Amino acid sequence: MSAVTELERPVDDNSRENWDGGANTGHPVRPGELDLSHNVILYLDDISVSFDGFRALNKLSLTIDAGELRCIIGPNGAGKTTMMDVITGKTRPDSGKAYFGQTLDLTRMTEPQIAHAGIGRKFQKPTIFEHHTAFENLELAMKADKRVRRSLFAALSDDERDRIAGVLRRIRLDREADRLAGLLSHGQKQWLEIGMLLMQEPRLLLLDEPVAGMTDDETERTAELFVSLAGSHSLMVVEHDMAFVEALGGKVTVLCEGSVLAEGDLATVQADPRVIEVYLGR
Repeated sequence: MSAVTELERPVDDNSRENWDGGANTGHPVRPGELDLSHNVILYLDDISVSFDGFRALNKLSLTIDAGELRCIIGPNGAGKTTMMDVITGKTRPDSGKAYFGQTLDLTRMTEPQIAHAGIGRKFQKPTIFEHHTAFENLELAMKADKRVRRSLFAALSDDERDRIAGVLRRIRLDREADRLAGLLSHGQKQWLEIGMLLMQEPRLLLLDEPVAGMTDDETERTAELFVSLAGSHSLMVVEHDMAFVEALGGKVTVLCEGSVLAEGDLATVQADPRVIEVYLGR
């Protein structure tokens, strides 16, 4: 059995039956396959992480449904970045469980394995190839995907060109396809990086303050993009811009001191006295 298969095989039923997330699938699953039979794509259960005595995450528990667009808000130091680090394998939790679907144990997988399984992450600052065109950036992202077993220098097929063109339209850069990425606006660079993630067909996207530094028009267009992606993808958006969060709609999770303080729609969490005290009232 390969190392990847061993890491990703379903854990034994006894270790999952007592978990409130309900992980016992009751049906066979191929090793490494994302199992969404319970319609939940991400389980975090009692996750704790400490750094030099500081508890960044404190028994954090939450779930994200398949196709859901979830916003995560909270004060600086609430644990938002550490949570994403745990999901992507950058940080190992001291305790707790983290599952992608019903069977993929994120705490036992490497960062490349997690990315390959279908979790994509976008950081605040866009990371693109500025001396290449927008089209070439998406081409490079596609060819870097290990599922595309071909040379970086091989000619694109018609289907691959159509796929890149489709993503360019979706991120509203079809008119900028031949423009050098370094000449794009800040917002366009952010969209391009999102497009590069989409080329790798992630099932879950983690987006860290994606509209920071954008114009009002770019922010509005980004909200429209994210709403259009929900359903075919699951999105976790960490953001401080409440107008942007409102435009996205859906469920909001408030983190504070490494755990969930409140959850609900934006109006509900904005009216919560605890949220007002620790976050919105500042």
